Amino acid sequence: MVQSAVVEGVLERITYANEDNGYTVARVDTGRGAGDLLTVVGSLLGAQPGESLRMEGRWGSHPQYGKQFTVDNYTTVLPATVQGIRRYLGSGLIKGIGPRIAERIVDHFGVATLEIIEEEPKRLVEVPGLGPKRTRLIGAAWEEQKAIKEVMIFLQGVGVSTSIAVRIYKKYGDASISVVRNQPYRLAADVWGIGFLTADRIAQAVGIPHDSPERVKAGLQYALSQSSDQGHCYLPEERLIADAVKLLQVDTGLVIDCLGELAGEEEGVVRQAVPGEEEGQPVSAVYLVPFHRAELSLAGQLLRLLRTDEDRLPGFHSVDWDKALAWLGGRTGAELAPEQRAAVRLALTEKVAVLTGGPGCGKSFTVRSVVELARAKQAKVVLAAPTGRAAKRLAELTGAEASTVHRLLELRPGGDAAYDRDRPLDADLVVVDEASMLDLLLANKLVKAVPPGAHLLLVGDVDQLPSVGAGEVLRDLLAKDGPVPAVRLTRIFRQAQQSGVVTNAHRINSGVQPITQGLADFFLFPEEDSEEAGRLTVDVVARRIPAKFGLDPRRDVQVLAPMHRGPAGAGALNGLLQQAVTPARPDLPERRFGGRVFRVGDKVTQIRNNYEKGRNGVFNGTVGVVTSLSNDDQRLTVLTDEDEEVPYDFDELDELAHAYAVTIHRSQGSEYPAVVIPVTTGAWMMLQRNLLYTAVTRAKRLVVLVGSRRALGQAVRTVSAGRRCTALDHRLSGVI
Repeated sequence: MVQSAVVEGVLERITYANEDNGYTVARVDTGRGAGDLLTVVGSLLGAQPGESLRMEGRWGSHPQYGKQFTVDNYTTVLPATVQGIRRYLGSGLIKGIGPRIAERIVDHFGVATLEIIEEEPKRLVEVPGLGPKRTRLIGAAWEEQKAIKEVMIFLQGVGVSTSIAVRIYKKYGDASISVVRNQPYRLAADVWGIGFLTADRIAQAVGIPHDSPERVKAGLQYALSQSSDQGHCYLPEERLIADAVKLLQVDTGLVIDCLGELAGEEEGVVRQAVPGEEEGQPVSAVYLVPFHRAELSLAGQLLRLLRTDEDRLPGFHSVDWDKALAWLGGRTGAELAPEQRAAVRLALTEKVAVLTGGPGCGKSFTVRSVVELARAKQAKVVLAAPTGRAAKRLAELTGAEASTVHRLLELRPGGDAAYDRDRPLDADLVVVDEASMLDLLLANKLVKAVPPGAHLLLVGDVDQLPSVGAGEVLRDLLAKDGPVPAVRLTRIFRQAQQSGVVTNAHRINSGVQPITQGLADFFLFPEEDSEEAGRLTVDVVARRIPAKFGLDPRRDVQVLAPMHRGPAGAGALNGLLQQAVTPARPDLPERRFGGRVFRVGDKVTQIRNNYEKGRNGVFNGTVGVVTSLSNDDQRLTVLTDEDEEVPYDFDELDELAHAYAVTIHRSQGSEYPAVVIPVTTGAWMMLQRNLLYTAVTRAKRLVVLVGSRRALGQAVRTVSAGRRCTALDHRLSGVI
């Protein structure tokens, strides 16, 4: 039997940390001198470099790394020596104290330093250069750190990671332990980053029974929530029950009973019969309440806009169109094609209209023409798009101000909008570009804010991937026999025909292999091995494109991967591209968070909606560059693609991911000078025509494919399987 042992030492550095399970590999200074550090492994949740630890565990040996100590549990011991205190305070553990300030404080107070911060923090003003504001901050950070430590120690026993423990504490404060012990399933709904599976693990650890109705109901809601992440607004009841039985490993009868109870609860679920795929075969659809409300509301609001007698653009009903379009040609220096003319008339005479079409078919010029004519009649025109980049492009195109939909509606914490049916936008014409990205919830908020009589024009490419969020709004609006009038532009203009990017986008969309030789702006670097394809992708971005085309690898080139995982996935490529584009330098500050390292100059993206950040919130998909990073203040700043400087505390870094490479889904609505797409057999299940088409249409000037011809063939051949579960088209056509 291996004997347990106790080791004390100062945590020097964390070599590896798994945020999900807390498994850590670290180096500890046990005071043996000569720079001799001990490797320790195990769960060191919450421990920070600079802290003195008392670790219980057992000695062992690793074939490659030699002698090491496996930690079963640990406690933090406050350091007793001046040197230890200086190290501890300078570790970045307490917000507001970095290495320089730690030195000043310890030089002033010596071994009494920690006692003074604990009992008389006001005395910190005695330290040269520390004002009352910084002193208050340090005192508050010390108290919070102590409270978090208590919660950490409790959560350590139930296997929760550091970052999640911090979030639980931020949400519930002193009530954290009580909520975790008594209502663990609340965590899945209340705390970002905790799903049902984590909450279930905690519930098990605090003794909640496997067949508890509370657990089954939480599991059903989790299954629906998972399906909404895959784009579905509802699940057929039979499928939901089967998914829940598999997830929860309980009897079908118990799941059916709990589903019945949930359907009767206000914040539970809604069951409704909707038309199935087979004629005359209705399906019992189960919705989470917000999605049912949004689908009903969006259909109702669109029909209300379509049917109202009010008209805020009345002049266009009696206009001489030949004259108006001739005037427009004089303004823009170009003549509209017949289908573009039809689209312009439609947008200005119908209350709701859809304009769709692929690249090079003149969507942008048609939109500009609609806006020019509306403004000539002194109409109030409001322009929006789902992403910052798309809004910028719309503004450049029309010469008018454009904003993201989130900013236009002034979305607030909780997701409520400042503009809605009771307080509509002041607009005669609302134009929304990249409308294929509008999910059900956002489309509902937007349409609610359009005043009666105003015209709404939705512009987008219906052949691209549907929205990341639930629903297929643009496709549902274009449904056959639906009430929303639409024009599809199909003619590719002559100047666009000269672009290999445009030509190949249309070939892919028609199920024809792209031309990969003899073009100046579309290339394929063949490589069958996924790992080699990953390395080649990095070489193309960091060396070859800058050398041949003079493009900046960070600003002008974007890697778009079919999936996150795998050697040529966005996750692995981000690490390799960061090494190539923003390597570590001794003079460059950096911060490790989980498995990632953040540096000044890093290209990053926000991965959740956060209504509390920035002027009007920062939203999932917002991209930016890290412009400053301070270990003293434990904060970094990101300049977003909407030209806003947004600060992030170090404990918020789980909201950021690197964006040198992003998944194709995350790139929707954005446009880049050059796009590099790894297409490998490792992503076989994801390879579909609309995925590749979306990636190619993100490029303005250049596309480089890297990978396997076989995988490319698979992507072009495979039409995406099945529609999403949505009933918006049926609600609009009056079937339900």
